[in-house]
Amino acid sequence: MSSESVPAELLEVREKIDLIDKNLLALLGERFELTHQVGLLKADKALAAVDATREAEKLAELSALCQTYNLNPELVTELFSKIMEEVVKNHKQLRE
Repeated sequence: MSSESVPAELLEVREKIDLIDKNLLALLGERFELTHQVGLLKADKALAAVDATREAEKLAELSALCQTYNLNPELVTELFSKIMEEVVKNHKQLRE
């Protein structure tokens, strides 16, 4: 479908989606900045990079919120598990 044949309404919705995607990335960047601070604190205090209890609680909380936002809890859990894996990897690197 060339851009000339795309209805204006569809282009408008896609622009909104693109803006949301940019905002999601900005928020993810902010989240990683904060988790970097957490990693520095953990390294300074010789705490473990992984806090399994915190992760489980966070995933359960997010899964419960899915109903409010009409989201698939399996998808959200998978996405946040990946994010948390990256955070732990970063925390381990800070300890080295």
